Amino acid sequence: MIDVPGERVVVREPGPADEVPLLTLFGECEDWFVAVTGLPSGPGDVQSLFYALPEGASPDDKVLLVLERDGVVAGLVDAVRDHPEPGAVAVGLFLLAPWARGRGLGRALAESLLARAGQVPLVTAAVPAGWRSGERFLERLGFALDAAVPAPAETGSRWTGPREGGVRRAELRRTGTG
Repeated sequence: MIDVPGERVVVREPGPADEVPLLTLFGECEDWFVAVTGLPSGPGDVQSLFYALPEGASPDDKVLLVLERDGVVAGLVDAVRDHPEPGAVAVGLFLLAPWARGRGLGRALAESLLARAGQVPLVTAAVPAGWRSGERFLERLGFALDAAVPAPAETGSRWTGPREGGVRRAELRRTGTG
């Protein structure tokens, strides 16, 4: 359990029984998928979540956390330890159902990830260029955002979609850690 005033919230690792709830979450977060790829979530997105890694990363460094609110999957974070450099954490996917946004649940999920990752000096993330709610969320967490960069033709683990836009890279440098 984590503390979110007025909410019964649990952050945990996903299990086999989470496939259908995660499919539901991905469907609910169509706005995010369209902002990132130009398309809604596809049939294999949940399964690939468990296997997709940046080049050079180890499967042992993968961190997946599910956020439940009152027993319903409301969020998900996918991160990789020791990427893009030793001691860092790279957040690859951070989803929160639209009905769960603006309640402090995203901050609780981010804080849970950081607590599980330990005292890392660098956390990286990306947000779709122009996804203002995501940009504000990262800024409130203390991330510094770069200017938008265009989407590459290949991201390392997959080819980008034909309507995929650019992203803004974000970094959170944590002093007194490491």
